[in-house]
Amino acid sequence: MINPDARLRDDIWEAKEKGPTRDGFGKGVVEAGRADSRVVVLSADLTESTRAEWFQKEFPERFIEIGVAEQNLATVSAGMANYGKIPFFTSYAAFSPGRNWEQIRTTIALNNVHAVVCGMHAGVSVGPDGATHQMLEDMALMRAMPNMIVLSPSDSEEARKATMAAAKAGKPVYMRFGREKTPVMTTAETPFEIGKANVLWRGENPKVAIIGTGPAVFNALLAARELAEKGIGSIVVNVHTIKPLDPIIAEIARECCAVVTVEEHQVHGGMGSAVAEMLASTAPTRMAFVGMQDQFGQSGTPAELIEHYGMGKDGILATTLKLIG
Repeated sequence: MINPDARLRDDIWEAKEKGPTRDGFGKGVVEAGRADSRVVVLSADLTESTRAEWFQKEFPERFIEIGVAEQNLATVSAGMANYGKIPFFTSYAAFSPGRNWEQIRTTIALNNVHAVVCGMHAGVSVGPDGATHQMLEDMALMRAMPNMIVLSPSDSEEARKATMAAAKAGKPVYMRFGREKTPVMTTAETPFEIGKANVLWRGENPKVAIIGTGPAVFNALLAARELAEKGIGSIVVNVHTIKPLDPIIAEIARECCAVVTVEEHQVHGGMGSAVAEMLASTAPTRMAFVGMQDQFGQSGTPAELIEHYGMGKDGILATTLKLIG
């Protein structure tokens, strides 16, 4: 059953409202800009695609177009942060952190300055753009970096809240956003706090915990509902904060006999790896990992690719049933 504390949409199963998580960023950074004049936005010639244009229209004097120069994008942002601004710098995740990881590491993370890296168009759901633009390694890159908070919101409303929270974090943040329209599950009343996972579903006598991040959380909920129809109880957890992880994950793992992680990312080094690292030292548990299995993507529609690589509802269900026997 849906956890009443999660405060999700009443029409969640119909998925009547959809929106890309990048839209949540666009809305959230404008709200953050209204609340704090130190907020600035920088773009690498992808203003419209990243929704940075929404901030540009409202605060043109606080918007900077860097051009196709992602390394400069990071270093200019670091300089602004050192002088008291709160820069959000935006590009496709394939380019930032894909092309400027060293600059982010040295000028932002090492100096522990409050700059926010916004990686857009992450995951295979970029679709026809193909493998070069389907960034699937970004969470691994960024969570390995000391001082870095890593956020992966599940829908556009949560992305709005995450963006506003990032503006107040006081340290380096990486935020991951998608291009494709995906179901909006949460509401303005749904709790959001950096480092605090949300339990969305709690079945009777749960045998397995399905721990998801990003828009893949919706598919995890669909799988949990089908498991319930088969008489199998489960718990679905939305891990919007990859780093720091919420200790509640270990408590839930102890309650269940197995854990399945779900992400639109390489299974090596991503959210599943982070969960496994936590559980290895606190609550050793049988696990299975839904995500990209050590391969690059290909061109196709977002829906085709999600299903092809086993990240849809049926793939999660099959992986879960195999794990629990």
